[in-house]
Amino acid sequence: MSKQMQVDKLKQIRDNVEKIELSIPLEELCERYEKLYTGAVNDVLREMCLPYQALPSSIMPLRDEMVVCGEAFTVKAVKDPTMSGEMELRVEMLDDLRPGHVVIWNANANGIEQPSHWGGVMTQASMKRGCRGAIIDGGIRDTKDILSQNFPIWYRYRTSSGALSHTKVVAYQVPIFVGEVIVRPGDILLADIDGGLVIPRKIAVAVLERAEQIERNEGEIKEWVAAGLTAEEIHDRGGYF
Repeated sequence: MSKQMQVDKLKQIRDNVEKIELSIPLEELCERYEKLYTGAVNDVLREMCLPYQALPSSIMPLRDEMVVCGEAFTVKAVKDPTMSGEMELRVEMLDDLRPGHVVIWNANANGIEQPSHWGGVMTQASMKRGCRGAIIDGGIRDTKDILSQNFPIWYRYRTSSGALSHTKVVAYQVPIFVGEVIVRPGDILLADIDGGLVIPRKIAVAVLERAEQIERNEGEIKEWVAAGLTAEEIHDRGGYF
């Protein structure tokens, strides 16, 4: 047996990003997910033995009514005082955005809560490229500008400080951590008033269909409650609370 530590299988699991075709068009998938809510979808993920797919609870929407679903476009940043190459990589990153993407940025991975990572110009440039929204594990600024563009965005904090000389983008469209959740390029992101959720791409359609079924079931349960059935009667009919 080799004396070297065997990590090839783990490396393949962690590093690999599968090219998975969705069985329905992305636009339809997103529109149907956006009619649901994260609680129902999270319940389905738990049912599928994936109980830890919710993003950190401190990442919340700029407006309560904001809802977004799309393909994850991942951005990886690190705490870094240098500026060389930063703007060039940001330009390249922006030009690789495509319709249907939701940017997800792990800027807070180093525990720094000082600079912003997203502002008004980034919002405008992303919208021009068909980006559906952004989830920033970090800071935003130009908040009035973002609000005026009606762009769905989730964030951790607001500040006037820019990112240059504080943090640096080092890669994009690679697997990242956001909190303890692994996000891979192309995973499906759903976010609403209760925060964000990561749906692995390979089960995105199955999760959607099951969540739609659960929502229909919940509508029936609410009718039973309104009709005055007891909790035991509702439970006996297959209801839940």
